[in-house]
Amino acid sequence: MARSPSDLFPGTLDLLILRVLATGPQHGYGVAQRLQQLSGDVLQVGESSLYPALQRLLLNGDVDAEWAASENNRRARYYTISRGGRRRLARERESFETMIAAIQRVLRTA
Repeated sequence: MARSPSDLFPGTLDLLILRVLATGPQHGYGVAQRLQQLSGDVLQVGESSLYPALQRLLLNGDVDAEWAASENNRRARYYTISRGGRRRLARERESFETMIAAIQRVLRTA
């Protein structure tokens, strides 16, 4: 069953985007494709969720962006995680993992 990261927890999509960008610059479509690939086709991010999230990350200073030619020679905006974005990723990843562990404890014992 395909799901959008926004269906899960608030902020999950931002966390996942930052994680993808931590491996290197990527344009928006590439971010969506990478998320789908890494999740085994479970997470599918549409443009209506992806681009507002990228804009939010850009405005917060978590990512930087510049225009360049894509693989098919079209103009695309490439996003790169910033130093502040790396700090946010580490902080939110730890918080997310704590939350998931707590949920798993409840599911195993309830």
